[in-house]
Amino acid sequence: MNASPSHRPHPAEWTETQSLLPSAERDLPAGRHQFHKEQMMARIHEDLRTPSRTSATSPVAPVKRSNPFLRRTILLPAAAFALAGAVAGGLALTGGGAGGHGGTTTLATGPALTTRIGVADAKGAPQLLERISLAAADTSEPTPRKGQYIYIASKVADTYIAVDGDNKSEAVSTELHSRQVWKSLDGRDGWLIEAGETSDKGITLQSDTPDGGAYNALAELPTDPDTLLQQIYRESDAVRDPEVPRDQAAFVAIGDLLFESYPPAEVGAALYKAAAKIPGVVAVNDTVDATGRHGIAIARENPVAGERTEWIFDKKTLRFLGERIVVVKATADSPLKVGTVTHTSAITERAVVDATKQVPGQAS
Repeated sequence: MNASPSHRPHPAEWTETQSLLPSAERDLPAGRHQFHKEQMMARIHEDLRTPSRTSATSPVAPVKRSNPFLRRTILLPAAAFALAGAVAGGLALTGGGAGGHGGTTTLATGPALTTRIGVADAKGAPQLLERISLAAADTSEPTPRKGQYIYIASKVADTYIAVDGDNKSEAVSTELHSRQVWKSLDGRDGWLIEAGETSDKGITLQSDTPDGGAYNALAELPTDPDTLLQQIYRESDAVRDPEVPRDQAAFVAIGDLLFESYPPAEVGAALYKAAAKIPGVVAVNDTVDATGRHGIAIARENPVAGERTEWIFDKKTLRFLGERIVVVKATADSPLKVGTVTHTSAITERAVVDATKQVPGQAS
């Protein structure tokens, strides 16, 4: 790790720790993190094995939910995922494969994203989560009505291990790019527009079964923290890799239910209270989301992967800002350096709208 990473005001904290790969190929799309979340949330409600479908009217196919790679911190040990995206060769990856869209997939073309690692405080986590829970419960956000959609706009970027034609591996990152998702309340209908991953018009997100991360499904979750946590453990145990610690899988599952979703206030509060009961959860004094906003974080380290998953909150309002995953410990199985950010995201807007492809403030 460089002793003093350089900082740019946007998109977050980038340092040129390695030279660029002008020509590399990989098999994981840039937005993989959100798609792993969709898989995990679906499993929470026991419909992971039901395939989703793409409408015949969709501009491109298939739906990203078909990505066979599930969330790394739950399902895959560090060694397996560290090289999962590394494919020897010199051609740019295009859509049409697993999780593709028929268009050109965003390539990791920048230097590895790195950051300074904030100080972790185990004693401060319960108190901070209690404050976050109270803030989540005290919300004035509107309750969506039947026929409406949840709209989430975000910025995301990822870092991968890529292998060039000479079989040399290198950590490279995708450019920070925008992502817009519309989901019906039951999750059966929706739309996705993601720079570099879909066309400008986007793709349809349709499923034969309800989405476990959709509003209706979240509304049905128990609001008693102990009961909720038991359910989270039960469902994450059913799909996690044995090498992934049980408590880490539960922590990640809760984060998945908080990011690209719109939980009712009482459910959001219960999820934070449930997280406070997971061993190993810490508070982090300073962290930064994908757009460069500094905040405090609730985090937990996966000792197997040497990575820390951080949920980032505004220091004053305690509003959820985004999430990032940071390498905090070198491991023999991974070439990633300490300080590497393998995923970073920032929620830029969250709202209820009347139709897909409608943005807040726009008439339906």
